[in-house]
Amino acid sequence: MSVSHVQPQTAPEPMPVAARTGAEPKCETILLVEDEDFVREVTCEVLVSAGYRVAKARNAAEAVRAFHRCGGQVQLLLTDVVLPGRNGRDLARRLKVVQPDLKTIFISGYPENEVTKHGLQEPGVFYLPKPFSVDSLMGKIRQVLGTERIEESRTGTLTRAAGNE
Repeated sequence: MSVSHVQPQTAPEPMPVAARTGAEPKCETILLVEDEDFVREVTCEVLVSAGYRVAKARNAAEAVRAFHRCGGQVQLLLTDVVLPGRNGRDLARRLKVVQPDLKTIFISGYPENEVTKHGLQEPGVFYLPKPFSVDSLMGKIRQVLGTERIEESRTGTLTRAAGNE
């Protein structure tokens, strides 16, 4: 897999935007905010290999800078709930002031009761517990971005159907 990095010109620390080369790119840009290096890098690789553009950050301050460098072209914020400094929920609220249509998926390795303390159980908030599989991550992203809809069949099982492609 080949990943190219575009170095920012205005930020003191590089916050690369990764894009898959040689593949038909998706239109969506995802801002990935994760303080664990391994989780951030592996998740970025998965997203890039799926054709998404990815801006990545280790904390909320880096995420705000990366968001502004993308110039309003971020379709999805994929953020850990617990971050150094400011939590993911506060970050999402701050970015939604600038871009109200920004969709958000919160990820966390903390038990669900810890997550509820951060106010993530309200309608319209999407959550994915860590550790997550590639399939569950991609399914949640497609669901949130509206590129996949979940339909309940007559048997009561959930099936995935393509849409908006």
